[in-house]
Amino acid sequence: MKKVIVITGASSGIGEDTAKMLAPDYKIVLAARREDRLKALVEEIKTMGGEAQYKVTDVASYDQVEALAKFALNTYGQIDVWINNAGLMPISYLKEKKVKEWDAMIDVNIKGTLYGIGAALPTMREKKSGQIINVSSVQGLVVSPEMVVYSATKFAIRAITEGLRQEVAADRDNIRVTGIYPGAVATELVNILDGDLKQYYEQNAIPPERVALAIKNAIEMPDDTGLNDIVIRPINQVR
Repeated sequence: MKKVIVITGASSGIGEDTAKMLAPDYKIVLAARREDRLKALVEEIKTMGGEAQYKVTDVASYDQVEALAKFALNTYGQIDVWINNAGLMPISYLKEKKVKEWDAMIDVNIKGTLYGIGAALPTMREKKSGQIINVSSVQGLVVSPEMVVYSATKFAIRAITEGLRQEVAADRDNIRVTGIYPGAVATELVNILDGDLKQYYEQNAIPPERVALAIKNAIEMPDDTGLNDIVIRPINQVR
C-alpha cells in the first residue's frame, strides 16, 4: 500500500517540487494558502499518473492544521509522512523593528511546525510508525545580522526536531524524524532579496528539486534507519 504524505507549503518551491517528485510512488495531500496553485498542482500530478488531494491551510492556525490531519485521515485512512515545509523569510535588521514580520515568522515557522507535529503525532504513535520531516535552513545553523529573527525561528525548528527525535526514540514509537537544512535555493523567497544577496542567489542558488531529492532519500531509507539531519547547499556556498 502506498504511503500517504502530507506536505505544507506545497504551492511553490521546495514543497511543490517535493510533491511532484514523490507523486509517482505515494499518495500526496497538499496544503498551502493559495488554492489556485494547489488545484493546478493536483491536476499536474494526476497527468503524471499520481494521486493527490489538497486542503487550503494556514499553518499559523492550530485549528486549520488539525483539520488538515483529519482531512488526510478521512481521505486516505492514514498519515505516514508529514513534511513541515511552510515558511516565511522576511529580511531586516533588529533596529528596523519590523514587529509584524517578526510575529509572522514566529507564527508560521515555529508554531506552524509545532502544530504540524501535534496533528500528525497521535496517529503515528497509535500505529507505531511514521516520519516527520521539518524543513529548517542553514540559517538554523549560523546567524546573519540581517536575518536574526528568521535564524532564530530556524534554530527553534532545529531544537524542536532534535527534541522530537529523542522523545519518540525513548518511547520506542518507531517514528523517524528528519531535519532538512537548505542553503541558497531558487524559490519565490528570492524575490524579496536585493543587492549582493540577490545577485549571489541568482548566480549560485540550486533548484528546489535538489532539496526534494534529499527529502525523497530520507523517506526511502529502510524503516529501521533515521536519516536525521541533512544540510544541502550549493557547492560554492561558504556559510
